[in-house]
Amino acid sequence: MHLGVIGLGRMGRIVVDRVLDAGHDVTAFDIDEDAVADAADAGANPADSIPDLAEKLGEDKRIWLMVPAGDPVDAALEELAPHVDGSDVVVDGGNSKFQDSLRRAEETEAAYLDCGTSGGPAGAELGFSLMVGGPEWAYEELTPVFDAVATGPDGHDRMGPAGSGHYVKMVHNGVEYALMQAYGEGFELLANGRFDLDLEAVARTWNNGAVIRSWLLDLCEEAFREEGNDLGDVADHVAGGSTGTWTVQEALEQDVPVPLIYQALTERFNSRATGDGEGRLSRRLANRLRYGFGRHEIARRD
Repeated sequence: MHLGVIGLGRMGRIVVDRVLDAGHDVTAFDIDEDAVADAADAGANPADSIPDLAEKLGEDKRIWLMVPAGDPVDAALEELAPHVDGSDVVVDGGNSKFQDSLRRAEETEAAYLDCGTSGGPAGAELGFSLMVGGPEWAYEELTPVFDAVATGPDGHDRMGPAGSGHYVKMVHNGVEYALMQAYGEGFELLANGRFDLDLEAVARTWNNGAVIRSWLLDLCEEAFREEGNDLGDVADHVAGGSTGTWTVQEALEQDVPVPLIYQALTERFNSRATGDGEGRLSRRLANRLRYGFGRHEIARRD
C-alpha cells in the first residue's frame, strides 16, 4: 500500500517508520523541511506541500494526518479538499474532539476515519492501540496499515461510525487520569506512612504478579528509580486536561456518574495553584508519569 503521512512530529514519524518497516510505501510531508528530509533518509518519498503529496499518491489516495488537534486538522483537510474524492480515505490519528470528528466526516468528501491513538512514543517499538471510527469499507481498506502501526491485528478495531474512535479515546484518557491518581495516592500514603519504604522496590514487586500490575506501574518504578524515592525536584504541577474535561462534560450530558475521573481532573487543576512548595507526591508522580508514556515535559521546582 502507498500511504501519505501529513505531520512528522514524534507520533507521525513513528507511523512513517512502522509502515515502512512493514514493507509499504510512504510519501511524507511536514511544514518542517528538516523533518521531511529525515523521513526521506529513512526511506519515505518526500513531498514539499500537501497538494504535492496528494499528486504523488495518484488515485485511491490513503492519507494519515498526525497533526495537532483543532485548527491544524481543519487546515490540512481544507488544503486536501480539492485533491480527494469519495474513493479516497483520510485518517485523523490525533486527539481530536469527537464532535469535531463528526463535523469533519460530514464535510469531507473522502471517507474520514477518526483514529484514537494510544501508546505514546513507546509505540515506536511496541506499536500503538488504535480505536477507529468511520465507514467499514474504509477501515477494511486501511487494515494493512493499521496492522503495521498498531501492535498487530489485535491492537486495532473499528469502534463504530464516524466519531466513535475519538469518543472511545476520550474515555480512555479519562480512565488514564483516574488510574494515575489512584497510583499517586497509594504511593503518597506509603511515603508518609508508618514505614521507611523503598518505593521503587514496592512498584517493582507489585508489578510482578500483583492484581494492580500495569504499564503505568512500570513507569512508577522508572520514576522512583530515576528521580529518587522522594521524586527529587519534580514539581506538583500536572499539565494537560482537555480530554479529561471532555470526558466529564460528556458524562454530565449522559447522566453517568464518573466521580473518580472527575476528582482526578480536579487534582490536575488544583496542582496549578499550589505555589512553590513541595506539594503532593500524588500529583508530582502524575507529572512524571506523563513524561514516561508521552514524553511530555516534566515541570520541575526551582
